[in-house]
Amino acid sequence: MQPRITPGRLRELGPVNWVIWRVLTLASGTADAKIFSTLGRTKGLFRGWLHYSGRLMPGGRISRHETELVILRVAHLRECQYELDHHIRLGRRAGVTEEILDRVLTGPGATGWEPRHRALMTAVDELVATKNLGDATWSALAAHYDDRRMIEFCLLVTQYDGLATTIGTLRIESDH
Repeated sequence: MQPRITPGRLRELGPVNWVIWRVLTLASGTADAKIFSTLGRTKGLFRGWLHYSGRLMPGGRISRHETELVILRVAHLRECQYELDHHIRLGRRAGVTEEILDRVLTGPGATGWEPRHRALMTAVDELVATKNLGDATWSALAAHYDDRRMIEFCLLVTQYDGLATTIGTLRIESDH
C-alpha cells in the first residue's frame, strides 16, 4: 500500500524538523526514518510529540530493557511491522536477545519469564486488549513497580498503541 502522506523533506518539514529528522535517521541506522519524516510535517506538534515520547523512552524511570519489552509487545499485538522492526533494532542495544524477542512475541505464557516480566507482559496484553487493567493484573505489576512507574507504564503502552494506530492509518512504509 502507498503511504497516505508522503514523507517530507526540507520544504515540508522546515529547517528545524529537517535537522531533527536527519539526526534521528542517522541514529536509527536507516536511510530515512519515515516515522519522523512523516510526523515532522506537523512542525511544532512534532517537536512536542518527540519531547513527550523521549520522556517515556529513553528518558523514563522504567528500565530501557523493560521499555523495549513493552514496545515490542505492543507492536506485535497491534501488528505494526514498522514499530516492530524499529524496536527490534533498538531493543538489541537494550539487551533484547533473539531468545527474549521470541518470548515477547509468544507472550506472557512463554516459558522462561521471571515473575516481573511475566507480570509486565500480562499487563501489556490486558491493557491493549481491554484498555484497562483488572485488579489482579494491576496488583501483580505493582508488586514490581512503584506508583510513578505504574503511571508511566500506562502512558508507555497507550503511547505506542496510539502510535501503531497512526502508523497504520497513515500507511507509513518501512525504513528498509
